[in-house]
Amino acid sequence: MAEEVFISNKQVVLKNYVTGFPQESDLEIITSSTKLNVPEAIQDAVLVKNLYLSCDPYMRGCMSKPVGPSIVSSFEPGKPLYGFGVVKVVDSTHPNFKKGDLAWGFTKWEEHSLIISPQLLFKIHHNDLHLSYYTGILGVPGITAYGGFHEVCSPKKGEYVFVSAASGAIGQIVGQLAKLLGCYVVGSAGSNEKVDMLKNKFGFDEAFNYKEESDLDAALKRCFPEGIDIYFDSVGGKMLDAVLLNMRIRGRIAACGMISQYNLDKPEGLRNLMSIIGKRVRVEGFVTGDFYHLYPKFLELVIPYIKQDKIVYVEDVGEGLESGPTSLIGLFTGRNVGKQLVVVSHE
Repeated sequence: MAEEVFISNKQVVLKNYVTGFPQESDLEIITSSTKLNVPEAIQDAVLVKNLYLSCDPYMRGCMSKPVGPSIVSSFEPGKPLYGFGVVKVVDSTHPNFKKGDLAWGFTKWEEHSLIISPQLLFKIHHNDLHLSYYTGILGVPGITAYGGFHEVCSPKKGEYVFVSAASGAIGQIVGQLAKLLGCYVVGSAGSNEKVDMLKNKFGFDEAFNYKEESDLDAALKRCFPEGIDIYFDSVGGKMLDAVLLNMRIRGRIAACGMISQYNLDKPEGLRNLMSIIGKRVRVEGFVTGDFYHLYPKFLELVIPYIKQDKIVYVEDVGEGLESGPTSLIGLFTGRNVGKQLVVVSHE
């Protein structure tokens, strides 16, 4: 029998379920210990070293006490958060993984994790690109952008595309995919710095700071005098309501997320739903898992674009697991510029 080695294992845990707006104090850093190998009794499992962790808006829902059906499961108070990350295999009893393999997928917010469902991991074969990209453009945000834009919206060259939360992990990819297809693209963001980035780094045709617009309907009419064909929605609320007034006949709305609603006790209502009828607008919600089967096809498309600098990707990086609470909570105030992630280890 191999000698069992124990090491310390820093973790980010949820202290208690959250109501209203989350605070950094709702999370804490603790240190436990873990074995540096997969227990012999556990088959088809892997022990991984976590390298990069993804901060995602959906994680706000996981911080609430479970009430009824939900597309996300709640974190358990006193236990580490979990989400998507990039990992390196330390030990394995699974035939598809060996020591040293790199992968991305579902893991825990800690230094080392025992994963007993490695089917939730995608092995990384293209390690000549930034490994951190597998929390973003080569991971869930990338598949989300590709599936939502190309599969849900069925875009055509020359169409008018609007992207909210356009400087975030998903929006920046959607906008660039739309430009590569030959669309007219406008994005909204929450600061002038982000607006400048949309136009000068990502190549959007126009952008506006929604926080400086007293009338979102007027802002959209200014940017889209002929209306909107495609809206990629990550925001919901007042922005979605204004967009409904500006959709063109047979427009499409891909509902990816509604971050404006996540911290409200009572969700805001929509007043302009009649627009869907007269304009024959198709609104379709989706989750990333709907498009996992298209991941190889997506990589074939996007990797050459990245290598040719036809798509650029901006990351906002928190250094060390200790930065996890600040990085995650910052998503809900718009503090991040680009894809928010946490570096646990540069190895």
